[in-house]
Amino acid sequence: MSTQISGMIECRPNARLWGPDDEDSVWESAIDLPLLNSGNAYNALACLFGVRNDLGFRPLAEGRGLPADASAALRAGYEAYGSPCDVHGTTWITWAELAVADWSETDGSGARSRDSVAGDATHWGPVWSVMRTLGDLHGADQVRLVVRFD
Repeated sequence: MSTQISGMIECRPNARLWGPDDEDSVWESAIDLPLLNSGNAYNALACLFGVRNDLGFRPLAEGRGLPADASAALRAGYEAYGSPCDVHGTTWITWAELAVADWSETDGSGARSRDSVAGDATHWGPVWSVMRTLGDLHGADQVRLVVRFD
């Protein structure tokens, strides 16, 4: 059985102006993941999110669940898919975390680096480019990727 990934990049544009705790600093949907990433390489899912991690990567963001403060668009998409039992995992990661990740870190065998399976030169490159741009505009902690696995 295959594992499919879907998700969304979100940002909090008002957090830079008023601070992250301000009532107007809510997460907003930026772009759906399928518009930027059409790949489904399990090596990337393993090193980023710990999904199908037969290679022994140390995942960057495993099993965090749906953020409690998720945007309305993200929640609507999640709820439209079905009940939580229809989703086989949800997690998220900020651009700040991705920007400081060790992209040279390898899997358990030392054969594959994080960069080689999910870096800028892979099908994840457009995702990182959008997150980088939004991070430059709104702050790295105010941009996140939320994904779910079906």
